[in-house]
This record gives sequence, structure tokens and C-alpha cells, in this order.
Amino acid sequence: MDSLTQALLGASVQGALLGRWQGRKALLYGAALATLPDLDVLIDYGDAVANMTYHRGFSHSLFVLTGVSLLLAWLVRRFRPHPGYSGRQLWLCLWLVLVTHVLLDAFTSYGTQLWWPLPVAPVAWSSVFIIDPAYSVPLLVAVLAAAGSGLRARRPLGLYLALGVSCLYLGFTLAGKQMAETRMAGALAQAGVHHQRLFSSPTPFNGLLWRAVAVDGEHYYEAVIGWLDQQPPQLVRVPRGVELAPLLQDSPAHHRLRWFTDDLLRYDRLGQRLVVTDLRLGMTGFHPFRFILAEHDGRDWQLVERPERLPAQRGDLARLHQLWTRIWTPYPPLPLAQWAGELGEPLRH
Repeated sequence: MDSLTQALLGASVQGALLGRWQGRKALLYGAALATLPDLDVLIDYGDAVANMTYHRGFSHSLFVLTGVSLLLAWLVRRFRPHPGYSGRQLWLCLWLVLVTHVLLDAFTSYGTQLWWPLPVAPVAWSSVFIIDPAYSVPLLVAVLAAAGSGLRARRPLGLYLALGVSCLYLGFTLAGKQMAETRMAGALAQAGVHHQRLFSSPTPFNGLLWRAVAVDGEHYYEAVIGWLDQQPPQLVRVPRGVELAPLLQDSPAHHRLRWFTDDLLRYDRLGQRLVVTDLRLGMTGFHPFRFILAEHDGRDWQLVERPERLPAQRGDLARLHQLWTRIWTPYPPLPLAQWAGELGEPLRH
């Protein structure tokens, strides 16, 4: 999730658990501690693919954060002890501030390596967009109210209520994901498509309208599915450009991307560059993670030593308005084929 939401979540957790004794400082301490896991963005891992796929790695590991919380609790109890709460209470609070950060990240589509250093795939429950006001605003209101009151109440009910509402909202998004994938699977079966993978995620800034992607060999199918839809999803078939993939068989960056994304990739030739797109993130036609993995020298394709990331495109307000309208009515249908085509045409041999 975005940094502001993570800070609000951390402030809410620490304010709820230790605000009685720490007052407003609990909000500041929780907000600051909740930003700690994301400081790994300051590390340069060598190239654009590495920076993406190693982010949310060791700093988001449940094992590492448990150790960090134990160390922090010991240091605080040693140098700044407080008679009002025990070391166990302090550790539980610090642990929850850190762990709720990474668990919330796991609800997004990016991929969070909760079990690092174990060689398991990143966790991406993909039920929440990276910025979702419906999740963040209740926390913001509760934190502002707690800051105004001074947090001297025995039980800061406003913070507890906001945390409860946020958990209920996450449950609602999981129900939305189940709805979208069930409807998408039904539409694929009706069309006779035997898909290999099915992925769904909410469209930008909401949990009411969903984007589903199903991979079927050389193609992928996209659909937008809303809670209020009365008709089956309209499938859009798009080439993946997989004939380009063998050109990258010796690319460690390509292998890393396939592992990190569960092979939900698209391949395009843009001029003399071979571009690989992570289809999970963003919206159709506006995928923020696109990487140049090979270039054509006029005779043959050559792997690039340090993969670069293409500048991320931003969707305009007109398209956001189209998405907002689509939440309430399927007409007019979104031009998914046009948007997907704007990424570039796959190379044909």
C-alpha cells in the first residue's frame, strides 16, 4: 500500500495499544515504525528488474520483522522503560505495527516475500488497489481524532473502530475477488477457453470494479467485472507475444520476472527493443512495470546487461471517469482491446 496508509495503520495500532501511556507520541512512534519495512527502496540492487523483484523481500519477511521487534522491545525496555506496560505488551505492539504493514502489502498485487529467505513465491492476494480511499479514510479520521483528544482514554474506541472497519473492508475485497474470478471462470468455460492461470485485481482506487486476466498459451483474455453487472463478462483476447520469449532464455532477469509474476507476462517489440510487461499491476494499457530486456543490433537480438524500466505512463482523467462510470453500468463497454493495443504489437516471425 501507499506510504501514507501504512503510516496511518501503524499509528492506529500503536495508539490503540499504548496510547493510554504514550499519548500523542504513540501515533508518531507507530507511524514512523510502520515506514521501516519500505526503506529497502533506498537499496540499489543493480538494475530495474532486481530493484522490483527484491523490493518487499528481506525487509518484509515475517521472520526478520519478528527479530527486529524483539530487538527494539529489548532496547526500549533497557533504555526507556515505562512502568505502565510490560515488555511483553511493548513487544506485541511493535510486532503488530510491523507485521500489519507487510500483511496489508500482501493484499495488493505487487508480491510480498513474507517467508524470505525460504525459496517460495511472493504472496499477492491482490484484493486491494495500492491506493484505496475506502480503506485509508477511516484510519485517517480516527488518527486525527485521537491526535486531537490526546489519547488519554483507557480504550481509544475510535482507533479500535477504525481498525475493525478496515479489517471488514479487506474481507469485502476478498469477497469481490472471489466474485470476479467465479464470473470470469464461467465466461471462459462458456467460450471453451481452457486457461492455465487466472488472475484478478481491483481497478484503480476502488473495490467495486475488477479486472481479470486469464492466460491461455499464446494469448491472454481480459475482462472487467463489477458487483452490479447483470450480464456475463465480455472477454477480450490479446496476443502475449510469447514467440519472443525464447530470445530471453539466457536472461537471469527474465527468469526472475517469471518467478516473481507467476509468468503473467507479455512480450512486445518496440522499435529495436524487446519489452516485457508485468500484466498484474496497473490497468489495461497502463502497466507501470515494463522492462527492456534485449535490443536488436541490426543483425540479431542481444540481451541488455542492466535491464531498464520504461517510464510509467499515467492514465488521464477521462479514462478514470470511464472506469467510474463502468462501476455502475456496463454501457458503453470499456475499449480494453484498444487500451491493450497501445502497449505495442508483438513481434511476428
